[in-house]
Amino acid sequence: MEQETKIKKCEKMNAGNAPAGAVYGFGFIGAVIYYLQHADTFLAGALGILKAFAWPAFVVYKIFQYFGF
Repeated sequence: MEQETKIKKCEKMNAGNAPAGAVYGFGFIGAVIYYLQHADTFLAGALGILKAFAWPAFVVYKIFQYFGF
């Protein structure tokens, strides 16, 4: 009984995270495609894949820069 309560509590806590994961996933795929299309060398492509993991940080940085934070 106690274990069922813990499972239901965990399910409740994680219920709203799915849309954010989907947005990040589609953004990641789009960023990989973008960076690979613009890569001239293998090293640039490998760096592009690493950049694709961090694309949200680039977006937030540019937004802060735009608004002057």
